[in-house]
Amino acid sequence: MSPHGRLVAALVVVLALLQLCMLPTICMAAVQYDYGDALMRSLLYFEGQRSGKLPAQQRVTWRGNSGLTDGNSAGVDLTGGYYDAGDNVKFGFPMAFTVTMLAWGVIEYKTQLQSTNQLAYALDAIQWGTDYFIKAHTAPNVLFGEVGDGYSDHACWMRPEDMTTPRGAYQINASHPGSDLAAETAAAMAAASIVFQELDPTYSANLLSHARQLFSFADTYRGKYSDSITIVDSFYESWSGYDDELLWAAIWLYDATGDQSYLQYLINNAASLGGTGNAMDQFSWDNKYAGVQLKATKLLLDGKSSMANTATLQAYQAKAEYFLCAALQKNSGSQIPKSPGGMFWIQPWNNMQYVATTAFLLTVAYDYYTNAGNTLSHCTSSVQNSELLAAATSQVDYILGSNPRGTSYLVGFGSSYPPQVHHRGSSIVSIKQNSQFVSCSDGFTQFYYSSSPNPNVHNGALVGGPDQNDNFQDSRSNYEMTEPATCNTAPMVGVFARLAAGGGALTSSAFYTSEGRRVGAGPEVVAATAAAAAAAKAARVQQQQPVEITQSFADEWNVKGKIYYKYIGKITNNCTSSTLTKVTLVVHNLQGAASVWGLEKLPGNPKGNIYTLPDWMPSLKPKQSIKFAYVNLARHGQAKFFLLSYKLQQSA
Repeated sequence: MSPHGRLVAALVVVLALLQLCMLPTICMAAVQYDYGDALMRSLLYFEGQRSGKLPAQQRVTWRGNSGLTDGNSAGVDLTGGYYDAGDNVKFGFPMAFTVTMLAWGVIEYKTQLQSTNQLAYALDAIQWGTDYFIKAHTAPNVLFGEVGDGYSDHACWMRPEDMTTPRGAYQINASHPGSDLAAETAAAMAAASIVFQELDPTYSANLLSHARQLFSFADTYRGKYSDSITIVDSFYESWSGYDDELLWAAIWLYDATGDQSYLQYLINNAASLGGTGNAMDQFSWDNKYAGVQLKATKLLLDGKSSMANTATLQAYQAKAEYFLCAALQKNSGSQIPKSPGGMFWIQPWNNMQYVATTAFLLTVAYDYYTNAGNTLSHCTSSVQNSELLAAATSQVDYILGSNPRGTSYLVGFGSSYPPQVHHRGSSIVSIKQNSQFVSCSDGFTQFYYSSSPNPNVHNGALVGGPDQNDNFQDSRSNYEMTEPATCNTAPMVGVFARLAAGGGALTSSAFYTSEGRRVGAGPEVVAATAAAAAAAKAARVQQQQPVEITQSFADEWNVKGKIYYKYIGKITNNCTSSTLTKVTLVVHNLQGAASVWGLEKLPGNPKGNIYTLPDWMPSLKPKQSIKFAYVNLARHGQAKFFLLSYKLQQSA
């Protein structure tokens, strides 16, 4: 080739490389981001979203106390919790999902959070939510699901410290059910109970007690919460229904307790509640199926299946891999769409929530499959596990700046991020700086319509993000793109912690006993002896499960061609020093007009399936038991008894 020809060829190569570098997913992928810094900011974000009386160690100093009379209208204390997004309403449904995701991230990446000195802040973020849920769950079948009115709130632009909008409190109950809300809150409290099991066993046990009651409430009195709290329907309507949340709560309760009845619920209801039938392309505050399917897959990967449930868990796995393969663009059906810059694209309004949740599931799936020595088997071509982590990392890097605009969509990270975030508290001068009252209308005229950057940088806020073509309008009035939400940032806490620890496979930071219950974290747990595991189990029985319910087959007979089975049951107080009182049980799968002999139906119970101890034995002394019996048609088998509520009294 002549010198001229070599020069032309070289120019062609250079031009080709320049054209490639116009594609950010190729040339920007090499940028190394400080994931630890992003993690730190993401946890600061939750402090900026706090409602209630702020603690002395509050780091976000532009915020002040707010919502201090929440719940007064209903005669309860509902202070605390989180504002969901850029408004001043406390929506319980997305708040519960936020806490579940924060807890899941800590469960998987506790060691990584410790190594970055962020674990304490993550625990605070979880407990700020669970403390509120305890207040909101005022009775076994009552849960407050919203404080504030979205319509009046959205008509005002006020910082939370000044707000004068109505603070009505809205509840679900047996007459106005909300299975999705109750079950998601149960999932949050069950997941959090795992997080606090070693650090604060008493608090963990309290969370688990609430979780059990809420799941029973959700399953017994079925209905969509947005049909009961109708004022939420334009904001967080439960579009996917409540079936996914019932499965979601069941698998988290199994994870937290090792109670086989919750696993059996997951197996028995896999098809009827859609767990093995729905193939998903998203995971969100509204739709939990992909999360359920991946957690069920982990049970299979960890060898926790039995001959009776392996086929069902494999069906869950097939649907989990549908989602993962779609994210890898290797699905037999449709793929998760991407923008030209490489961002997952699901919907115009707050698309970043789906980017965050997908990145989380891809990250966790990478560790699940790698630790199990397994790979995906339902994609259109072979998949290396590294592709899962690479796909997650590409979405994280897009958020942090590897995008056509070269900007971070995580507020406060890097040198370029949206300055006009759609957020009341962030956009109005801090009450700490200027205590002058800012009225509803003044907030609009002085701050909302201002072209100036927000006076308060809301670190860690993940905004709604660009459109399907990577276009982004940096305007406070464009709430679809510039409004952040707690359910956006929550999944990123775990992902940032994972990536801050570096690439490659991680050994799970916790292990499970043979009962399926996580009992600890760190290498010292892996070396725990069988005696220690037995002691932990005994402690759990004493602290968390004072009531033991057992059943056994007793007899059968044929009446005019119908086979009936008789079962004998026993309720035992496992405590060594406390008397068990005010026990209520909910009974499922007891067909027809059958009754439970030896127990009494709770008055005012429309379904007739809630029972208490009989008048002649209203309490059980330590280690004392009471027997009961019932008859069921053979095809219905054994009924299921769930503990709804109880009280413990110190014995004399």
